Amino acid sequence: MSAYVAFLRAVNVAGHGTLLMTDLQEAFLKAGATNARTFIQSGNVVFEATPKSVATVVRKVGDWLRRAVGAEPQIMLRTDREMADIVNKAPFKHMQKDAAIKLYVVLLLDRPKTKPKFPLISSKEALEAIAMSDREVFLVSRRKANGFFGFPNAFIEDQLGVPATSRNWSTVTKIHALLQV
Repeated sequence: MSAYVAFLRAVNVAGHGTLLMTDLQEAFLKAGATNARTFIQSGNVVFEATPKSVATVVRKVGDWLRRAVGAEPQIMLRTDREMADIVNKAPFKHMQKDAAIKLYVVLLLDRPKTKPKFPLISSKEALEAIAMSDREVFLVSRRKANGFFGFPNAFIEDQLGVPATSRNWSTVTKIHALLQV
């Protein structure tokens, strides 16, 4: 068995894609995953499967999600090794204590057709994508004029032309720690 994380796009965000995490966990188990468990309400599932069966698990869960939320699901799958690489390669570890910013990892569904030149900046949204590693973009969000932090998903999808889902750095490191247990 190998450990995986499924990051679901647009689950329990602003009243859209509403799912109970217990139902999501059950969907993974019925699809053939073992030891499936969710982490917070935003569609993060840690589970185990054989390398041969993981594609079937994701396909079956995708079918279930299509029926449950009425939209085409997007699942960004990462292995435990890929999660370790994300945490180890993160270029903003020295920024973690800065309360004036939020740190995000934007997980891409696929590699973009071309790798952009970094940093990518959105002044309007107060976002700065500082680096990319494989299918992840590392991003710093600052407060906008209205006092809110910019959210990276639409910006990165627009810049790279690839579906994505965003998680804050704290969530990413906690999920990585879950995989170690």
